[in-house]
Amino acid sequence: MYELLTTSIACSFNCIQAFEQELKSINKAIEKTVKELNPVEYQILMSISGVGPTYSSGILAEFGSIQAFPNNDSVAKYVGIVLKENQSGCFKAENTPMSKAGNRYLHYYLIEAAGSVIRHIPEYETFYQKKYAEVTTHQHKRALALTSRKLIRLIFGLLAKNQLYFANRVDN
Repeated sequence: MYELLTTSIACSFNCIQAFEQELKSINKAIEKTVKELNPVEYQILMSISGVGPTYSSGILAEFGSIQAFPNNDSVAKYVGIVLKENQSGCFKAENTPMSKAGNRYLHYYLIEAAGSVIRHIPEYETFYQKKYAEVTTHQHKRALALTSRKLIRLIFGLLAKNQLYFANRVDN
């Protein structure tokens, strides 16, 4: 009985290793393609701490050209990281749901990249903690969405100005 169990576990482990190798080769191919198509934009995104090759490639693959968007609000709307207005007359709701419309793949990459940026850039961690503490319901989801909005503003600004990210920079 133990031999059968050991064989089954070993076979499953080998399958997992094979899938991981395939995934690595696919990620390398995607990264290579994006580097060839958008080398400057790729370097700009890679300059942001916490945004690695996978997120950079995914964001650029789904974004297309930044010139297609007039401002960062239109990027956020395209991604689907906007709050739906819920008001009638003088009433304005406190809890507004996130829009379900938008590019779901770009939404995924930006939310995940924001989670990574929170761990690497202290300014974003402070912003996340502040937004987390402001409400009592849906704290993480709201704070992460607002942090990803901040990341969208950063990415849009860097790509529009064609600049690399520097953490301690102050623009006049």
